Amino acid sequence: MSKPVVYGADYSVYVRIVRLVLAEKGIDYELVPVDIFAADGTSGWYFDHHPFGRIPAFEHDGFRLYETSAIARYVDGAFDGPALQPVEVRPRATMNQIIGLLDAYAYRAMVWDVAVERLEKTAPDEALIAAGLRQARTTLRALSSLKAEGPWLLGEQLTLADLHAAPIIGYFVKVAEGRKLLAEFPDIRAWWDRIAQRPSFSGTKKAG
Repeated sequence: MSKPVVYGADYSVYVRIVRLVLAEKGIDYELVPVDIFAADGTSGWYFDHHPFGRIPAFEHDGFRLYETSAIARYVDGAFDGPALQPVEVRPRATMNQIIGLLDAYAYRAMVWDVAVERLEKTAPDEALIAAGLRQARTTLRALSSLKAEGPWLLGEQLTLADLHAAPIIGYFVKVAEGRKLLAEFPDIRAWWDRIAQRPSFSGTKKAG
């Protein structure tokens, strides 16, 4: 089989999720840079890989995919390495629920409304940040209520839920408000400290 290809940028939370999955499976891959924020727009060729021009996209032996969760599940099923999805129906459903709530409620609030607004805007919108922090608190409370006993979100097994959450939380704690709020949830804080130390996480950190 040929080396899989990930299309995207190393600054992207969702590209990093896919890269984490590949790293945890021990799969070598090629990262083809795609900058969706380039001044001249997304390159035309890329729309053959993703009709909406978002990142990431993925290719393996001529098979193309887009949407992070679809890519992650494919990688887990198509390659050898540790299983990243529970076998039993209910834990797998909880994993999918966590991934869904992260996409629906956490990503925009934690990454864009709080971290990006605070770090990259010369005049941050404090009302937007405050609203993002309220949403982040609800998200962290939900994660805490769903977390099983053990080192990872689903218990003893590292799963796609952990790898989906890590880059989002990682961006959130770049700012003081994020670190302060995370500290209010000791179980999720302990989980974060643990996953941030994994080689897959440090190995997919944005260069520079």
